[in-house]
Amino acid sequence: MHIITCEKITKRYSTTLLLNQIDFSIDSKDKIGLIGVNGTGKSTLLKILVDREVADTGQIMRMKNCRINYLEQEHDFISDLTVLEQIFSGESEAMQTIKAYEEAAKKLEMDPQNVTLQHAFEKLNNQMAAGQLYDLEFQIKSVLNALGIDQYDAKIATLSGGQKKRVALAEVLVRPCDLLVLDEPTNHLDSKTILWLENYLKQRSGALIMITHDRYFLDRIVNKTIELSNGNLYAYQGNYATYLEKKAERLSLESSMAAKRQNLYKRELAWMRAGVQARGTKAKSRIQRFNQLTTEMNAFKDDEITIDVAFTRLGNKVIEIKDLSKSYGTQSLFSGFEYFFTPTDRIGIIGDNGVGKSTLLNLISGKLSPTSGTIDVGSTVKMGYFTQDFDGFTSMEQRAIEYIKEIAEYVTTPNGYRMSASELMETFLFDSDLQWTPIQKLSGGERRRLQLLSILIEAPNVLLLDEPTNNLDLDTLTIFENYLDNFQGAILCVSHDRYFLDRICDKLFAFENETIKMITINYSDYLDQLPKPEVKSQAPKVERTKVKKDKLTFKELKALEELPLEIDSSHKRLEVIEHELTLYASDFVKLTALTEEKDALENEILDKMDVLEMLLEKQSVLS
Repeated sequence: MHIITCEKITKRYSTTLLLNQIDFSIDSKDKIGLIGVNGTGKSTLLKILVDREVADTGQIMRMKNCRINYLEQEHDFISDLTVLEQIFSGESEAMQTIKAYEEAAKKLEMDPQNVTLQHAFEKLNNQMAAGQLYDLEFQIKSVLNALGIDQYDAKIATLSGGQKKRVALAEVLVRPCDLLVLDEPTNHLDSKTILWLENYLKQRSGALIMITHDRYFLDRIVNKTIELSNGNLYAYQGNYATYLEKKAERLSLESSMAAKRQNLYKRELAWMRAGVQARGTKAKSRIQRFNQLTTEMNAFKDDEITIDVAFTRLGNKVIEIKDLSKSYGTQSLFSGFEYFFTPTDRIGIIGDNGVGKSTLLNLISGKLSPTSGTIDVGSTVKMGYFTQDFDGFTSMEQRAIEYIKEIAEYVTTPNGYRMSASELMETFLFDSDLQWTPIQKLSGGERRRLQLLSILIEAPNVLLLDEPTNNLDLDTLTIFENYLDNFQGAILCVSHDRYFLDRICDKLFAFENETIKMITINYSDYLDQLPKPEVKSQAPKVERTKVKKDKLTFKELKALEELPLEIDSSHKRLEVIEHELTLYASDFVKLTALTEEKDALENEILDKMDVLEMLLEKQSVLS
């Protein structure tokens, strides 16, 4: 069933043709990844789908009574609402009933002897039970809790930008809809929450279309990939890995410039497959596979698109950190940290939001001073710091190429060739029109790309990267990663992007319990050692005013009887799978199938335990 059908959609901004008579449809079972270079119109297309913008020509046909939930990059809230009021502000009858029930419960709690309030509450309580809305209310609070929002009465105005983004995400996840539209849903989420969201979306029924830079996230969720390129839309059945393969085939039939980029995608495809196959195996076999892959991919090097600039020589002394501590008032972020960097270090910094990861980069760069301890930077170190909150543009009216020329008119490649600023920008996907575009007219992703290029052309030998994948398109990320493959210096990177960390870093600084631990495995292996994320985190129990009911429904009583048996049966099957995983350790196909079954079974058990706990609580209230 087509939820949305687009026919001959065209959209221009000034002289730029974003969408050129594109045709596509979204079916009820589609989980679509929308990709393309920044500025090609991805977010614009989403806005057209949800009726936030209007196409210049063409038509969009939506299923009758189509319900669409849309997560945009910047969300407008009514600041004086609380978190729950925002979530329950939907127009559906169910949301309005839950909102009225929550308000009535709060009033009755403040005045429990008020007979009028008691009657009003009992009426709403009956409506909640009749509509089976307790389940929906419980799911809403579970989703909020899983996204790190547990202060339900907090005013929206008091939340940080990241917290507001998570409330907006929770809002679109919990409201029933036929199509879920997500623009960069993983921004502002830490790794544990991204894993939870990944599992949630994999199990969610209904259609999905999303823009994301997180390639593992994309690869594991979508079953269809569409790409916007030069106003055209290309559709591929399959996930991100399939897209890379099919796009390489398509590019081989196009122009000579596209033929060069074909090899870029082939290399990324090979690396991704190697990374997936290496999960859960011993480090030695992983290194052997990677070395073999490197040898096999050497044939592609001559034709790659690269950022080809010379590197500044780095001496043996890089950065020496001794007994480093940082506190804000009585809040200690970390203490007693020591590390001597080597010229070849490639270290990822991981941990929950707010533990001090960006603070460590700011200390090393000299933007902040430590509470105690020392940071000694070597005399040959030339830092390049790619920050989240860049404010280095001198004028937003300045053209992109003029900004780059202020830094360097020419750069010298390792083989001695003097490359002009314009040539360099072309290798970073700034064509001649985009180069002469004022910075204020660039998209957020294009400005981020310009910021990155301005750092790299100064030939740093130590790179500090703070969430470098945020708002960068996948083409830019691939080019950047190829640059980092050949980078002759140390890299220290804060990121929640699993693919990027696996690709670039071989060590980790893990923030745990106000300490920084050195871990010498890659990020996927580190995550494999952690407990699996729950698809539905248990929300804090909500105390409700008890209203006497006759009894549980027949369906609920039957569920109370059957759920413990089903959970026990699932646990037994889980034990069998755990045993089989050791038997088929070398059989990748079988191992993949068993792992997927194990994840699904664990999530199923958690769901059933949630329902069982809710029924037991309800039974206790009615007894």
